[in-house]
Amino acid sequence: MRKASNMIALSAILLAALLAGLSAVYAANLIERRSATEIRHALAAEGITWAGVETDGLQVRLYGTAPTEAIRFRALTITGTVVDAARVIDQMNVTPASPVAPPRFSLELLRNNDGLSMIGLIPGGDQRETIIKSVKKAADGARITDMLDVAEFERPEGWDAALEFGLEAMRLLPRSKISISADQVAVTAISDSPAQKRKLEAALAREAPDGIAAHIDISSPRPVIAPFTLRFVIGPDGARFDACSAHTAEGRERILAAARAAGLPDDAGGCTLGLGVPSPNWAAAVETGIAALARLGGGALTFSDADVTLVALDDAPRSLFDTVTAELEADLPEVFSLHAVLPEPVKLDGSGDPKGPPEFVATLSPEGQTQLRGRVTDEVMRTAAESYARSRFGLGNVYSAMNLDETLPDGWPRRVLTGLEGLAELSNGVVIVQPEFVALRGATGDPEARARIARLFGEKLGEAQNFSIEVAYEERLDPVASMPTPQECVDGINAILAEQKITFAPGSVTLEGDALKVVDRIASALRDCPGVRMEIGGHTDSQGREVMNEQLSQQRAEAVLTALIARRILTTDLTARGYGESVPIAENDTEDGREANRRIEFRLITPKTDAAPEEAAQTDGAEAPDGSQAPETDADTPEEAGAPETETADEQD
Repeated sequence: MRKASNMIALSAILLAALLAGLSAVYAANLIERRSATEIRHALAAEGITWAGVETDGLQVRLYGTAPTEAIRFRALTITGTVVDAARVIDQMNVTPASPVAPPRFSLELLRNNDGLSMIGLIPGGDQRETIIKSVKKAADGARITDMLDVAEFERPEGWDAALEFGLEAMRLLPRSKISISADQVAVTAISDSPAQKRKLEAALAREAPDGIAAHIDISSPRPVIAPFTLRFVIGPDGARFDACSAHTAEGRERILAAARAAGLPDDAGGCTLGLGVPSPNWAAAVETGIAALARLGGGALTFSDADVTLVALDDAPRSLFDTVTAELEADLPEVFSLHAVLPEPVKLDGSGDPKGPPEFVATLSPEGQTQLRGRVTDEVMRTAAESYARSRFGLGNVYSAMNLDETLPDGWPRRVLTGLEGLAELSNGVVIVQPEFVALRGATGDPEARARIARLFGEKLGEAQNFSIEVAYEERLDPVASMPTPQECVDGINAILAEQKITFAPGSVTLEGDALKVVDRIASALRDCPGVRMEIGGHTDSQGREVMNEQLSQQRAEAVLTALIARRILTTDLTARGYGESVPIAENDTEDGREANRRIEFRLITPKTDAAPEEAAQTDGAEAPDGSQAPETDADTPEEAGAPETETADEQD
């Protein structure tokens, strides 16, 4: 009986334990499901739908890929508000960050009389040092403001070329703003005069690198134009301006519009904006005059300050001429006075024959030789013409064959000297002076010459005078446009050295004999290369001690520089450097190789090539650092070929 009772009690205990265990499991599962559901709802409420939630007892596991680290942390924070944060197991990943795009590099250089500022973001590496070095050299002690930031990214394509061009522009322009990026360089600057503006624009155009957009805007102060001149011609070859002046941009557009309506080509040059206008109604007066000239079918219209001269074609109908000129005189604004001429037919003989019509002829050849022929009034006039011609064309370049004629009209000396003054503006040409007509024709390398001649003739020949200006601009004669590029300058000098080396006597740093002739040729070439930065490099072979070689090569490079100074060459852009034996261009184990290595050569200096060229040195007949081939000579003896480059080597020779 007792045994049965014990079995019943044990069974009850086991059943209770089983029920308790089942209840605990059910309760735990219920808690897990409820926790997971609440966490999912909380995450979804914050827009986090990518996270998965799993429960394992009291532990909560979060998994999935978060877009960012911040969102991953946000998911953990939200889960910690639902359950104890210590129960949360983080198994989430974060989407890998995409590579950071390189920034847009840019650099602005602002230069004026107060100093120089650098602003922008530039690539890392040695860019900052390169820029600061060039800026300090250009600033010449002036204050420098450095606001550069650096980002460690690869330099974009085109950046190096754009930076080099921008730094060169900064060096040339003391008042400028230069904006540099990888694909373009914008230059805004102020020059001292129109002539300097042209020179700077030409220099920058030569320096501009391929593939980089160069926007160059150089302004100059408005010139004072005296007399304020405009000359418009309608002839057999169409319409053109010999000179065009305007006082405002609006006035210039009005004048050009009137001229185009009269036949001026759309691509013809514009008008010069200047000071000195005789009346605010200048543009209106010019418009009226051009329209009148067009009605006549051709001729020349000249404004010289307030004096207006209209010369019709010699075949214009008299009735039309009278009508047009009367209306023009009535329509011109106050201040302006009209002188109208219907000329007789002009026959230009051009021979200066004393038996022909009264005529004076001066001819200027391309070589600079000047001939004076024709008639002058007296001996005083002949002496004056010869003296003036010699002063303008050269003492030994004038040939005179003038005849005396006392019957010439009044004002003849003035007309002759004015014609010679106009001829002096040309590179070559001829001026023919007649009692009623002056003709000048020729070629020039100055695009402003024709305008100056028109002002000269309009002022000095007097009112109601008929003259013709047929002057062609030729770029090959323009000393600015025809200037060689910096690289062409260096190549030309090294070509001279390739023909004949600069040699020194053994152990000497003195230039003698044929070496002086080579320096003469180099000096002549340098006169066409103003502002080009070059290095005169002295080089030796490897014989002798290295220190002595370097010293001797430095002294010889300086000797060349001193010789150029003696020839009145500006050397502010030239430097001398001795490299000794460190930059061979041939092997030193043969006499021919050593001869090639003993040399003077010129190298173009740019911001990229400021460093010494040792690393660019090549052997076995490679190119020199500036890209030119090593000079070759046919010398048979060491003395003819050039002395060895140290005292020890000299003694061996």
